[in-house]
Parts: sequence; structure tokens; C-alpha cells
Amino acid sequence: MAVEQYWGTGRRKTAVARVRLIPGGSGRIIINKRPIDEYFGRDGLVMEARQPLELTGTESQFDVYVNAKGGGISGQAGAILHGIARALVVSDPSLRPALKKAGFLTRDSRMRERKKYGQKGARARFQFSKR
Repeated sequence: MAVEQYWGTGRRKTAVARVRLIPGGSGRIIINKRPIDEYFGRDGLVMEARQPLELTGTESQFDVYVNAKGGGISGQAGAILHGIARALVVSDPSLRPALKKAGFLTRDSRMRERKKYGQKGARARFQFSKR
């Protein structure tokens, strides 16, 4: 018998998180085969990733398994937040309005701006001198 599970993909900058929610769990969050506290180390990132579960009151109803890659740990935390929110909507569509209002279903489109040729960086120019 197949275990019922809900999938969601979250993205932030260049980070991608594939999130799997398994109902009837104890509220564990495992990222790349490591517990969330061990993976992030910083409390702020742990809190950010848990926000959709706390908002909907489903912290202890699901075990969350995440495969995160790309970007840095901050981008991955945002991607995990996005992925958990999308998976929660798949599991229970009535949660959509609350998650949408909090902005958890919106993909943060901000990306790093590319370096331009003839310049030092994306916007910074080389120092100008008249002579």
C-alpha cells in the first residue's frame, strides 16, 4: 500500500527545494537527510522555513522531507518555505487563502543582477579619471 504524500517545489534566487509532506507524522523536518536545526544552525532560518506550518497550525500533523540544492542557506530557507506552502495547498485547498495572504505562495522573483561588460560589477563602474 502506498503512503499518501504531498509534493511541493519551492524556489528562491538560485535555490530549489523539493518538499514532501507525509501525514500522520510527528512534525520532523529533514533537509538533505539532516534535521532542520543541524542543517541551518541559525534560529532565524529555522523559523523562516517553519512559518507555513505554524500559520496553518499543522506543525505536528506532517513529517517534512526536503531535498534542497543550489544557492546559499538563506535562499534555501526561502525555497523551503515556498515549497512547504505549496505542498500544504495540495494537501488541503482550504489553507490557500491564509497562505496567500501571508505571501507564502508568491515566488520571490528577485535575482542577482549580472555583471555588465566594461564595468566593475552589475552597476559599479571602473573609476573615472580625466587624465
